Amino acid sequence: MLVETLAFALVGLIVGATALVSMRDLFPSGPALTLGTALGSALLTGVVAHFTLNGGYPAASIAISAVASALLTSVLARPDLAAGRQPAHRHRPHRAGAHRRHRPA
Repeated sequence: MLVETLAFALVGLIVGATALVSMRDLFPSGPALTLGTALGSALLTGVVAHFTLNGGYPAASIAISAVASALLTSVLARPDLAAGRQPAHRHRPHRAGAHRRHRPA
């Protein structure tokens, strides 16, 4: 189990580092949160997968931890805040005096 836990930690660090290197502008929250999320999710899902599979399939446990770590790390991505992109608003811009005032009857 110790070797698998080290493998889970290594997978989490690789997933976090890959996310930061390849798509740095999508993670404005900082590298510590991105790496911490990748590491924590890889460790947690790897241990859950290990006990779910009764420890008989270490390669599958590592693969599950890699996929889960990538999915949970992608939750932090903010493409709307990426450099050079305008935020997509669903509402029209507010115009001065365009709102209606309710008059008492």
